[in-house]
Amino acid sequence: MKVRIKFRKYGILRFIGHLDVMRYFQKAMRRACIPIAFTGGYSPHMIMSFAQPLGIGLTSDGEYMDIELTESIPSDRAVEALNAVMTEGMEVVSFRQISDDKKSSGMTIVAAADYLVTVRGTDTVAAFWREKLEDFLAQPSVLVMKKTKRSEKEMDIRPLIYQAAVTENGLFLKLAAGSADNLKPDLVMDAFYDWAGMSREPLHFHRLELFARTEDGFITLEDAGHAIR
Repeated sequence: MKVRIKFRKYGILRFIGHLDVMRYFQKAMRRACIPIAFTGGYSPHMIMSFAQPLGIGLTSDGEYMDIELTESIPSDRAVEALNAVMTEGMEVVSFRQISDDKKSSGMTIVAAADYLVTVRGTDTVAAFWREKLEDFLAQPSVLVMKKTKRSEKEMDIRPLIYQAAVTENGLFLKLAAGSADNLKPDLVMDAFYDWAGMSREPLHFHRLELFARTEDGFITLEDAGHAIR
């Protein structure tokens, strides 16, 4: 049985990287007595994968990991058991069964991510965002230099910005995410500030949700599963 776990990451734990998050959950699975499956061979490890690892310093309400179980456990009991061993800064939101098909894994189907951007330390928006955002998005292309493992290459990120709007809570962004197309919010903001001729102040990036693409649009990775009774 395959299960998708949704969790929040906030506070001081936003400064731990992906490998530390993985180790954190490995310990949590043992302490919560979750019947997680292991790989075979001489060095077995928990069957666990993350949809879209979060960058260091970002907070999130919509992180996902997929695991495999050796036996069924009710969703509400699993959430309660895991949260009982969580420390401040990490919280399990849901525990839902997903298809056993390899093509349905979170890292395979993730296609978009929602973010909220604010000026660090103020939880507000910069004044010029409201004035300039519409003109910025009206450009036919937004060319940036994107770093790869070996070099830098110029790319047009405009098609990867699915939605952007200034709200009372911050700048909302829906961006492409996944293995094929992946756009980080800080790259969008760098391009925005460069285009506006402004020096970028320190910003805070908060991930709201991750999505899979369907024929009708997008659904959350959480909605791709169902509760275990």
